[in-house]
Amino acid sequence: MNMTLWIVASVLGAAFLAGGAMKLAQPKEKLAASGWDWVEDFDGGVVKAIGVLEVLAGVGLILPATLDVAPVMVPLAATGLAVLMALAAATHIRRKEQQGAVVAVVLLAVAVFVAWGRFGPHSF
Repeated sequence: MNMTLWIVASVLGAAFLAGGAMKLAQPKEKLAASGWDWVEDFDGGVVKAIGVLEVLAGVGLILPATLDVAPVMVPLAATGLAVLMALAAATHIRRKEQQGAVVAVVLLAVAVFVAWGRFGPHSF
């Protein structure tokens, strides 16, 4: 189970590092043009803030445990991602974007799994 949690946290962290970096690097208009229609509901600064949160969570899922410095940050980062994904799911549901809502709920479940495992029976 420990190895599974390492793999899941690493993949989740890498995905959020990439997604957050994309939100930080590209303007809101380019993100909307590439199919991320939800950004139209938010100010550009909010989209950048979401990107920062995703990058920080991605780093928090990987580095603390890898470097063995404050490994409690791993489940905290996973919990933060779970909250972020719950809000993302709510946004997609409000916009009637079923596919986006499903993706957000799946990522929410994966983040909850990592938080449960690292806070609970398989903590560092």
